[in-house]
Amino acid sequence: MSLKRWGNVLTACAILLLTACDVVSLDANGNPILPKAADSTPGYDNMTPKQIAQQTWQSRVVEAAQNKAMDTSTFLSSLSASPGNQQSFFLRITGPVTDEDAQNEREKKITIMVDSHPLTVQIGPVIRGNSIRDAAGFQFEDFTNQVQFAQLSKAYNREAASHLPKVDTAWMGKQVSALLAVTTAHGKVTDAVALTLTEEAAQ
Repeated sequence: MSLKRWGNVLTACAILLLTACDVVSLDANGNPILPKAADSTPGYDNMTPKQIAQQTWQSRVVEAAQNKAMDTSTFLSSLSASPGNQQSFFLRITGPVTDEDAQNEREKKITIMVDSHPLTVQIGPVIRGNSIRDAAGFQFEDFTNQVQFAQLSKAYNREAASHLPKVDTAWMGKQVSALLAVTTAHGKVTDAVALTLTEEAAQ
């Protein structure tokens, strides 16, 4: 076979290969972005903790809390029967505000009386702990970048604080309803964070 004919054959093969291939997008580092399988878990590799918190706040936190929050009776019963391991969950409560801890203006807390049981709740603007992230069901294994997992708590805490009303002494003694992210261990509440906080209308 002549060189010219070999050249035509090679050219035809190259065209067939190119037309049979899909164009693959590249990320900022020039690496191919491969499509995920339909049954794979959501990927957060190319998202900042702030982006994850903002994009999942409504579905993973607010709607999940509204639909799955534990009620007061079940919550109080769970404390007396609580195993030693730590657990985080969403909780719905209604009760009067009996105290405001404003010694640190950036880390405000209020106490809400829940069936004669005082519950201290973080309202920010600086909120600490992992209650929101853990109650939302995120797992260590969901992230290949484990720094994201650690920083997601801070991003969620900032997001929560941005949605809460300004609480002052005028709230003292008033009835409120709230959705919380709560962490318990050994039958005690170790952390509680307000997700929503609403003053009840006066009767």
